[in-house]
Amino acid sequence: MNTVRVMSKNAAYQKFEVLRTNRNKRYRYGEFLVEGVRNINHAIRNGWQFTSLLYSPETPLSRWAQEVLDTVSCDTHYQLSSNLMQELSGKTDTSELLAILRMRPDDPALMHDSPCPLYILFDRPSNHGNLGSIIRSADALGADGLILTGHGVDLYQPEVITASMGSFFNLPAIRMADNDTVFDWIARQRDLHPGFQVIGTTAHKQLNITQVDFRLPTLLMIGNETEGLCRAFKEGCDLLATIPMADTSSASSFNVACAATVMMYEVCRQRAQE
Repeated sequence: MNTVRVMSKNAAYQKFEVLRTNRNKRYRYGEFLVEGVRNINHAIRNGWQFTSLLYSPETPLSRWAQEVLDTVSCDTHYQLSSNLMQELSGKTDTSELLAILRMRPDDPALMHDSPCPLYILFDRPSNHGNLGSIIRSADALGADGLILTGHGVDLYQPEVITASMGSFFNLPAIRMADNDTVFDWIARQRDLHPGFQVIGTTAHKQLNITQVDFRLPTLLMIGNETEGLCRAFKEGCDLLATIPMADTSSASSFNVACAATVMMYEVCRQRAQE
């Protein structure tokens, strides 16, 4: 393993910066930037591939940080000045360690294949916090995987990873390039899992979620924050379901992350009663 000192905004530093800020270059390198004790710990625990660790020799390291440096296998350690670490960190209090990880392939085989799976599809997400929160809820409520479709926020954006509170590294999440790929995957699931159903979510009054039989293998489709599900996905659903609002409420719908959480909880509630 190499140790490289970076004391100016040289080519190495510029790469770190674009991994944090530039979506296209992030995918060109196939790497992404991670910070935070929880995120790094979860990445280690779930076997993600580290390529580099960044730290400042000017700042005393905690026992945790030193142990990560000593035990995590990676190609290169980079020593940055404290000022550069501060500029690179997205936190008010500069992280003592930053990590560069290798992206995982968008392979449906990475998703879990339980006897009665629950998969989540998020169509064209437009908000980093919502995507991170849905990842967190899906992980907490036992979903087997998340599919992202269409042009939306980047799965590997630091704000998404931060909002997931570590769940990013535990929940398999993949991108599907087009609707045909999604429908081909759904067809395979129907062959693998008898009774497999596709349930779309909508803010318009449709079937109450408590009337949907979520004890069946399920793909739950979550729509874009502003536009909802695209027409192709709506037409491809077996059912459209809605979360009923109180008669006295002035709200017509939930925030998409809240709605997704409620829907996933209803799946868990029904399956727990079996």
